[in-house]
Amino acid sequence: MAKAGWKRQLGFLVCWLAIVGQLFVLAESSVNTRSIPGSMNSGEVRSSPPLQLHRLDHHVVMDNGIAKVTLSSPQGLVTGIQYGGIHNLLATNKESNRGYWDVVWSVHPHSRNVFDQLEGTKFRVIREDQNQIEISFTKTWHSSLNNGQIPLNIDKRFIMLRGHPGFYSYAIFEHLEGWPDLNVEQARIAFKLHQKMFNYMAISDTRQRFMPTDQDRMTGQVLNYREAVLLTNPTNSDLKGEVDDKYQYSSENKDNRVHGWVCSDPAVGFWVITPSDEFRVGGPVKQELTSHAGPTSLAMFFSAHYAGPTMGLKLRGGEPWKKVFGPVSIYLNSVAADKDPRLTLWNDAKQQMLKETENWPYNFPLSEDYPHANQRGTVTGRLLVRNRYSKKNLTAANSAYVGLALPGDVGSWQTENKGYQFWTRADADGYFSIKGVRTGNYSLYAWVPGILGDYKSDLYVNVNPGNENKMGALVYDPPRRGPTLWEIGIPDRTAAEFYVPDPSPKLMNRLYINHAEKFRQYGLWERYADRYPNHDLIYTVGVSQSQKDWFFAHVTRNVGNQTYEPTTWQIQFDLENVNKRGTYTLQLALASASFAELQVRINNRHAARPHFTTGLIGRDNAIARHGIHGLYWFYSVDISGLRLLNGRNTIFLTQSRGSTPFNGLMYDYIRLEGPPTN
Repeated sequence: MAKAGWKRQLGFLVCWLAIVGQLFVLAESSVNTRSIPGSMNSGEVRSSPPLQLHRLDHHVVMDNGIAKVTLSSPQGLVTGIQYGGIHNLLATNKESNRGYWDVVWSVHPHSRNVFDQLEGTKFRVIREDQNQIEISFTKTWHSSLNNGQIPLNIDKRFIMLRGHPGFYSYAIFEHLEGWPDLNVEQARIAFKLHQKMFNYMAISDTRQRFMPTDQDRMTGQVLNYREAVLLTNPTNSDLKGEVDDKYQYSSENKDNRVHGWVCSDPAVGFWVITPSDEFRVGGPVKQELTSHAGPTSLAMFFSAHYAGPTMGLKLRGGEPWKKVFGPVSIYLNSVAADKDPRLTLWNDAKQQMLKETENWPYNFPLSEDYPHANQRGTVTGRLLVRNRYSKKNLTAANSAYVGLALPGDVGSWQTENKGYQFWTRADADGYFSIKGVRTGNYSLYAWVPGILGDYKSDLYVNVNPGNENKMGALVYDPPRRGPTLWEIGIPDRTAAEFYVPDPSPKLMNRLYINHAEKFRQYGLWERYADRYPNHDLIYTVGVSQSQKDWFFAHVTRNVGNQTYEPTTWQIQFDLENVNKRGTYTLQLALASASFAELQVRINNRHAARPHFTTGLIGRDNAIARHGIHGLYWFYSVDISGLRLLNGRNTIFLTQSRGSTPFNGLMYDYIRLEGPPTN
């Protein structure tokens, strides 16, 4: 009897432990279901195979039954992605050239740049259970290492979730106090896909096409720079005679949320999704690369593209620094053979992008350097614009871009690269709410489409976990000294509203024919001389139209034998009753500058000294890289009434730097104001 009773008690104990264990599994599954930025409910997740982490001699494999991701160990290079019946979505070249993090760095401003794939030296498992795997590949610097090692601590993380088709990656970069000086020009994640499978690229609803291969580019004709190639004998004959250039597929950060590639047989999509801009630099309109021929897909965190070296990270004097880049999502999808693979997979990728964005900040990354939603704060307020010389003095900053970045001068967010930035758009009444802000001290910046200049609040914003910072009503006083006499363009920080020519018939990309972004065609700088063969641009206020008569870029003139000369544009206008004792103001907003110098002369083209000069400015190279803007520049130029005439006046604008076709600038907006009035 005693023995039987003991057996019954043991049986009850085993059953009770099994029930408790099952409840624990269900609870854990439920928690992790909320972590998955998709649409699967807890039942669907539980029905998905549990995660497995396979440890091999020199690799590790994350496997959730939907996809398998193979990484070299301890380097942390992505060497294989198995999905949708394809053994490996990545290229067949060597393992180090398939999927990787990389930076371009140097220790001195003028030393040789080093391309570094940040290969880890230690592998760790952060979490391994049936619902989530997070693994880490670290590289630690110490003073005994030689100068060939980047002076950063690197922690690359990869995450796989149960039931989710794809994976996530993020990294923590750290430079400790007292460490050597460091320059980093670029940081990104790159993926090289299988060339024979992926040939259709999608960046947006209107920017999709079949793409050339690397081999097509190798057999083509290199144009003014190595990235631009005329396809002379491509595999796809429909592409013959087109120009391929990776810069033609750049996007602004705010639009660079999802891009990737489609394989038609089997119908599989590979997508890079960036759910937040907080870890990218340069604000919402900084342009970066996306996907391009290769087939290649990138998640860019920062670079000199469309900004110049000023955008590079510079650590001096033993400055400590730490930043988390990502996570970004690598999303995989597939579709039945009877569906249109390109449209269906792209639309699904867009929907997944919205889910990822809505779930930011994620609650599943496990690094203590990545704060979850409850560890962040919110900043709210309203932005108004003071309109001098208008009957309605204050108006709402309709659709204003409002953002937080490290404290600095007005507009400094454009080139700030060490901290995090958080941006939103105000509504029609100027109200804004910036959510998910990391703890820290920020300045609040803004600009308003259609309104000149930049705004910066005089108040610092201290964000604490769980708090809402209510800024109240803020008033922006745009640059304004007098009433408008005339204006050219729209103050929107781009040159898009000006005349953009058609490309040469022999140097076109058919994607951008009759396209809203026709400025992305190659060689448009050469079309200036075609339009103005005998003299430079002359714009007559009240007669000329900016959409037809103001060339989008103030470029040099090709006079033959690869010789490029400066050009001088004229603005002609009439004035009556000039106030000789008053001061007029020329408001000049530039959308781009590359090795340029803008000189302003008033009514005397041949004056030995210009009335105003910017000096040498800019290295954004937006003209060569088919961007309608780079960095924003703003100048207010005083003009004494003594320099102006009753009747016809001429302002001469000389871009005085020659030597290459890419010396030049783009105008955003020009306004002449009369003397101040009561």
